[in-house]
Amino acid sequence: MRQLALTASVVATALVLGQPSRPLAAPAPMAAAPAADRLSLPPPKAGRGRPLVVIVGGAAGAETTDYIVPYAVLAESGAAEVRALSTVPGPMKLMLTLKIQPDQTTSAFEASEPEGADVVIVPAQMKPKDPLLIAFVQRQAAKGATIVSICEGARVLAEAGLLRGKRATTHFASLGKYDKAYPDTRWVRDRRYVQDGRIISTTGVTASIPASLALVEAMAGHAEAVATAQRLGVTSWSAAHRTADYRITAADYASGLAGYLAVWSHERVEAPLNPRVDEIAIALQTDAWQRTFRNKVVSTGAAPVRGRRGLVFVPEAAPAKGGHVLALKAGPPAPQLDAALADIRRRYGEGAARLARIGLEYDAPGRVTASR
Repeated sequence: MRQLALTASVVATALVLGQPSRPLAAPAPMAAAPAADRLSLPPPKAGRGRPLVVIVGGAAGAETTDYIVPYAVLAESGAAEVRALSTVPGPMKLMLTLKIQPDQTTSAFEASEPEGADVVIVPAQMKPKDPLLIAFVQRQAAKGATIVSICEGARVLAEAGLLRGKRATTHFASLGKYDKAYPDTRWVRDRRYVQDGRIISTTGVTASIPASLALVEAMAGHAEAVATAQRLGVTSWSAAHRTADYRITAADYASGLAGYLAVWSHERVEAPLNPRVDEIAIALQTDAWQRTFRNKVVSTGAAPVRGRRGLVFVPEAAPAKGGHVLALKAGPPAPQLDAALADIRRRYGEGAARLARIGLEYDAPGRVTASR
């Protein structure tokens, strides 16, 4: 019984690192955003023609989509200079899947940019109480940076003392827990992203896409956000959200436990790292597949490769015969999550596809995630 309870805890933890949301595409054309959905940012610091944005991970790693998507969306837009940071040197293993080589360590960044970043993005972390990470975020906030948490990155901000007296949000499964752990913060339901002064926070994993586009809009205007969204295959990015729609059911726990315990049936799923790989597509695909509890996703290749928007990926292994090989589809990257979920459903069944949707805070196609 103790082993079963521990296994249930593992499944619950994996599900909580992102939860169910709404698709990234909608048939309606994009219109000007409601005022309540617009983010605001101060002008770039003196001497900069555009904002300097950093995405930061601790030594233990950050959540895959939380980290990669803001980097890629902002780099795609050209609205900001974007850098990938880690608190320690060397490659960083992201949560569940993929390994990357950040551009700089936090200490090297601070030495080269003593005035600090304009925007700091904090994904969910494997160790949210990492003292090096917390201290870096505190120093950047003290220098006037806007701090953005993605999903459970909000816990880092709370530990850093940046959410006291603030409104904030995080993924739905942690809201009740955070109400108790951080009672000096007002934890907001029914909003995909929330701004309170120079603090911005989001709900679960796939909220990284609408929030990133809202940042593009704040930096470079609605037209640039529309153009970026169209290239990515996204037609909406509002803060509209209904928290009560999302919950983890007994059937989800049962499906997760069944997959987790059936280790003899787990397969290797390869994610080939080809030159100019699309960062968003591979992040969404690998994140979805790894959350089924039925495989081990391994990035493969002969050497590190630079993605389409500049992020460097480090392969974990050489290609091998056998197992399943992910094939990134042609076209814009965002819709590839729907394609991945369809492939998962065909291979493992509806229960596994639902686990992936829940883990990524993504709902069934046909519902509007974040429409503008």
